[in-house]
Amino acid sequence: MSLPEQAPGVRPRPFWSLRPRSDRDAGDAITSNFLLHWFPAKVSKASMSWTYSFWLGTITAALFLLLILSGLPLLFLYVPSVERAYQSVKDIEYVITFGRWIRAVHRVAAHGMVITVVLHLARVYFTGAYKNGIGRNQKREWNWVIGVVMLLLTLFLSFTGYLLPWDQLAFWAVTVGTNIASAIPWIGPDVRELLIGGRAIEQATLIRFYVLHIFFLPAGVGVLFAYHMWRVRKDGGLARADREEIAETSRPVAVVPTKTYTLLGVAKGTAPTVTARSLEAANTSVNAVPDLARRAMIATLGTIAVISIASVFIASPLEEPANALITPNPAKAPWYFLWLQEIVTDTTIHLGSFTINGAFIGGVVLPGLLVGLLTAWPWLDRSPREVTGEWFPRARRTQNIVFIAIMVGILLLTYIGMELRGPYWEFFWPWETWPSVPGRI
Repeated sequence: MSLPEQAPGVRPRPFWSLRPRSDRDAGDAITSNFLLHWFPAKVSKASMSWTYSFWLGTITAALFLLLILSGLPLLFLYVPSVERAYQSVKDIEYVITFGRWIRAVHRVAAHGMVITVVLHLARVYFTGAYKNGIGRNQKREWNWVIGVVMLLLTLFLSFTGYLLPWDQLAFWAVTVGTNIASAIPWIGPDVRELLIGGRAIEQATLIRFYVLHIFFLPAGVGVLFAYHMWRVRKDGGLARADREEIAETSRPVAVVPTKTYTLLGVAKGTAPTVTARSLEAANTSVNAVPDLARRAMIATLGTIAVISIASVFIASPLEEPANALITPNPAKAPWYFLWLQEIVTDTTIHLGSFTINGAFIGGVVLPGLLVGLLTAWPWLDRSPREVTGEWFPRARRTQNIVFIAIMVGILLLTYIGMELRGPYWEFFWPWETWPSVPGRI
């Protein structure tokens, strides 16, 4: 008796194909590949729409990958020393082959990641994708919390990298940013001292920011990203799939009169009404391989191509070496914290001998409220589950308008801080020129 070459159900193929010949091959492609373990074997057609998610999550992941790839060569060239850091960055810019382009790729990808993380969070909010649908054991609200934490880590990751060139722009931007943190009541000065490793921004600060930037923060983002993706799969994919399933189950199903069943060939007859549906039906779903894998690949390679080409034309700034004795006028925080700096200015009010501390309001109270509201919103949102996964539904109109108003306000304050603030942080219209001699001392 000869044995079969392989037992039924065993697929010893070590690699996977982008062109599976059957559903079985597509399933094997998922289970035999580590990266594709994040994918289900089937995915709904609606959730793969380019205009639903704009693939912002995939683009963000591609930017994070690009940051790691471009950061690796910089690790060999950068020296985290206050005496040598500036010169090593200057060597990268002007001496090392492709050094200027590699640094530009790293910088553009970092800023791009901040933008896409915010846009991805806004997309999830506007579609109500933080709410559970009809799947079992869904925990989308906790995945939203993970997303908020990843946003904060991304901002801090970019902020720690801001100091590394050790030029005037970086030094004073970090000085402004850490001074805002010191406005926390009672513990603010201690928090700032813990952050910068002393009372002044010097060697200890550079080492702390460097270690946080190259290891701890990327590791934190990577671990949370892996869990975030795993959670998306456990929750049944994008919320759009739940919406499609709710819409399908609410429609009446026509009886199939010709369908018959037999029981061991003895009992025969017409089946009772069959109403069960599955999103894995051929008309509503496709195989993750190749359909989902191909689109993810397009989004990833497209992102890498756009950033790589843009970095050829976008120069990375490098000002004079950092000097704690010369303060640029005005000294500005990184662009993603400029709206906070503007609020700090606008809420600092002098009433005789009494001063309202704007740093406390703009640097602690308002950001704390916004982060707290973002974190708790999945439990506060009472909109019906039927609108989960739908862009701008009527049931969520008020909260969407409030969210848009906050986003527009942040953008407006960022623009004012970036373009309309001059010496001593005084307001200037775009057509006004800054005074050549400071108006006050």
